[in-house]
Amino acid sequence: MYREIAEELRERIRSGRYADGDRLPGENSLMERYGVARATARQALSVLINEGLAVAVRGSGVYVRLFRPLRRHGARRLSKESWGSGRAIWQTDSDTRGYEVEGLVIEEVTPAEHVLRILELPEGATVLRRSRRYLVDGRPVQSAVSHLSPHLWEGREDSEAARRIRAHDSGPGGIYARLTELGHTPAHFTEEIRARMPTPEESVELELFPGTPVLEMARTALTGHHRPVEFNEIIMDGSAYVLQYDFDA
Repeated sequence: MYREIAEELRERIRSGRYADGDRLPGENSLMERYGVARATARQALSVLINEGLAVAVRGSGVYVRLFRPLRRHGARRLSKESWGSGRAIWQTDSDTRGYEVEGLVIEEVTPAEHVLRILELPEGATVLRRSRRYLVDGRPVQSAVSHLSPHLWEGREDSEAARRIRAHDSGPGGIYARLTELGHTPAHFTEEIRARMPTPEESVELELFPGTPVLEMARTALTGHHRPVEFNEIIMDGSAYVLQYDFDA
């Protein structure tokens, strides 16, 4: 019975009868309407919460939470035509929707062994790590941790490009534009993606509903000579994205 109730509520949400932010009927209302026990009514609402269609607000009720997924076009967002013209790569994803960067932390660290291997750095080497979280329409959708080797600006530490890379505001076009100014133009990108369930820490950081998977992406930026210049580890809310890739047969 709880599945039938959930299906009816789901259909009303999809048809627009319940809009984003509307309060759904509570347990008492569902019990009265369908003649079911409280446990059944609660389970029906839990189905919608676990699907990401609703969110429970303590002491208030259960509300519709709809989010139009972001379309992430892999090739278009990383093209030099985009960041080379001063656009942030995030502008490709969010279109006209507002996005914001939150909690940016920049620090020099000795990274994990796999990071050193990917960046072709010796054991014990340090990297500049930039960690941040991205929000769209006020909702956390992605966290990212990028790694850059300080030797990329060795001898040019006081240059504007090097200073921007180490600052909160990396400037027009972001990190890739600054690397270009330093003579390390990204010309090739490799991305590996897998879906999995989130860790408890990731669930908290991205404010994920129970049962929501994440997309784990590892991206390496390389020069025309295939020298790695940046390694980025990204965790995306799996319910917030449509990944698009276009290629010829």
